[in-house]
Amino acid sequence: MLNPPVSTLVANDAASISAWRLFLAFSKIAMTGFGGVMPFAYRALVEQYRWLTAEEFARYLALSQVLPGPTICNVALMIGKRYAGIPGALAAMAGLIIAPFLLVIALGVAYQRFGKLAVVQDALTGMTAVAAGLVLSTAIKMAMSLFGKNAQSAEPDKNRLFNSRISLQAALMALAFAGLALLKFRLIIVFVLLALPGSVAAYFLKEKNE
Repeated sequence: MLNPPVSTLVANDAASISAWRLFLAFSKIAMTGFGGVMPFAYRALVEQYRWLTAEEFARYLALSQVLPGPTICNVALMIGKRYAGIPGALAAMAGLIIAPFLLVIALGVAYQRFGKLAVVQDALTGMTAVAAGLVLSTAIKMAMSLFGKNAQSAEPDKNRLFNSRISLQAALMALAFAGLALLKFRLIIVFVLLALPGSVAAYFLKEKNE
């Protein structure tokens, strides 16, 4: 399992991120993640706890999406393993599953009884719209953070490299969106077609301008 270097945001606090703390954090993420956990995970891990930078979160997310299993579960396992080893991975996964499992059983029973009521149907429609907005806002935040990072690191004598990176990233984002949303390709196909060529292009772009 991958273990990237500990984020500089938490380099001095990494030892305090115990398995118990991971369990509580992912329990909170799971219990507040109505309509989709990922936006709440981004807010908690990047903005609230600051255990990851936005770029690190994007890397974990990209890797998790091409691995078998639910994306958020893969993210939880990798982050738990990173900070507290195998116990941390198990704790993060347990926090993500136990409370929602019990809640879903209770809600399932309630839905069977009241699901056909108009007020319940209207509420579910509203939740769907909110969930879509949360996912969109998370995607925009990640993109802005990525471009902002490059802008802050660009020096006057490297403007050409900066502009080339922005163009490459924007092109890859547009192609990924078109492949998934418009052409309805499977995620693994889009990843294979774009990830490796994009990585190679970014590498040679950097080498060419250094």
